[in-house]
Amino acid sequence: MRTNLCRALIAPALLSLLTLTACKTDEAKQAEMRDTTTSTMPTPADTTTATPTTQQYPMVGGAEMYPTKDIVDNAVNSKDHTTLVAAVKAAGLVETLKGTGPFTVFAPTNAAFEKLPAGTVETLVKPENKAKLTKILTYHVVPGRIDAAELAKQIQAGGGKTTLKTASGGTLTATMDGSAIVITDAKGGKARVTIGDVYQSNGVIHVVDTVLMPG
Repeated sequence: MRTNLCRALIAPALLSLLTLTACKTDEAKQAEMRDTTTSTMPTPADTTTATPTTQQYPMVGGAEMYPTKDIVDNAVNSKDHTTLVAAVKAAGLVETLKGTGPFTVFAPTNAAFEKLPAGTVETLVKPENKAKLTKILTYHVVPGRIDAAELAKQIQAGGGKTTLKTASGGTLTATMDGSAIVITDAKGGKARVTIGDVYQSNGVIHVVDTVLMPG
């Protein structure tokens, strides 16, 4: 009877131990499977691609001005400088302004030419007035590459103004009006730089709102 009692007590305990061991074994196997699945899952590829950057160049007259092009090749693409381009061609200065330079050009817009008395441009582009036209156009050209920062530096060093020697032999006076650069001609006329630092392969262009007139 004592033997039967022992068996009755031991059997349930042994069954519980076996059940617990089996559960733990199953849990261990499941955990191992989870670890294996996680380790073997492929890492999602990084599909993010860098956004390409596009170099932006100054826009003048609706056209991008490329620093790899010369003054003439850029100017012909500006719809705001058709009068200037026509005048340059009439004066025979195309090859000069396509030269090595470097040149600093104060480029009047079509609107700037329209400020002149009626008929002025039409008269200037006539063959008999080529010398006068050439003098006016070369008065807008300064030898060397002088950007806005250099002009401002020269103006400051000159106590508020600096004198520029033009290709025509005349002089221009540069001053500051706030942050804007103002160019004064021999007759006292003033042109404001509206777009500065338009770099070219053979110099730099500063767009101005008034035609400069030599003395």
